[in-house]
Amino acid sequence: MGRYGHKNLPPPYLKRVWLDENAIFARGVYPYSLPLFKNGAFEIVFDRPITIIAGENGVGKLTLLEGIAVLAGFDESGGGPGYQAIDNSRAIETGGGGLARSLKAGWLPKIGRGWFFRAESFFSVARYLDEAGSPSADFLSHSHGEGFIRFFEERCTKPGIFIFDEPESALSPKRQFDFLKLLNRMEAGNQSQVIIVTHSPIIMGHPGARLLRMSRYGLEPAVLQDTEHFQIMRQFVDDPYGMIEAMISEK
Repeated sequence: MGRYGHKNLPPPYLKRVWLDENAIFARGVYPYSLPLFKNGAFEIVFDRPITIIAGENGVGKLTLLEGIAVLAGFDESGGGPGYQAIDNSRAIETGGGGLARSLKAGWLPKIGRGWFFRAESFFSVARYLDEAGSPSADFLSHSHGEGFIRFFEERCTKPGIFIFDEPESALSPKRQFDFLKLLNRMEAGNQSQVIIVTHSPIIMGHPGARLLRMSRYGLEPAVLQDTEHFQIMRQFVDDPYGMIEAMISEK
């Protein structure tokens, strides 16, 4: 059966994550002060290999992602299992990794491979791989976007669970379609589970994904055309100059 057992089972391997109300350490204090957790009950169910979470800034997307990542065995700053590319011991800010202490997970099977990709820590993780002597980790000798794509192709095509925070941040619209092609290959391989937080309508439109919208009221299933991201982009395409003028003059 191997170390993790049931290796013939298809993704999603992480089936469910929920907030243990008996393990909430300080109600009203971050991260429990986020709208997502205010009523003390929270659950997210994964029923497809690819789950995409959209939502406005400040609703708790990254906090949730960091909590899930730590629960899955990653460092909250990103990297593979067992990596600690960034020393957060003197950090002033509070991350979402501590949320993992109050989360429980249902796995079938438990997977110990994969990657937690964070756009904001990409440089530090890539430098960590360089210094560790990885023979194929030369991601910083290219443009930011090209480095992202090379990284995705190198590190995110093997079996495991892959968590992406805003993978589009350095990608042109065309390159975002290259990322969709990668997701398509990962889905077709039937050995990878993917969880993505994104602001990109292009990535949200992946046909095989479960799209969820996060708001102050919680998480709910969404259709691409109903997301604020898509609607704003459609308004811009329909009347770019008119929309720009209206938005920048808005009080």
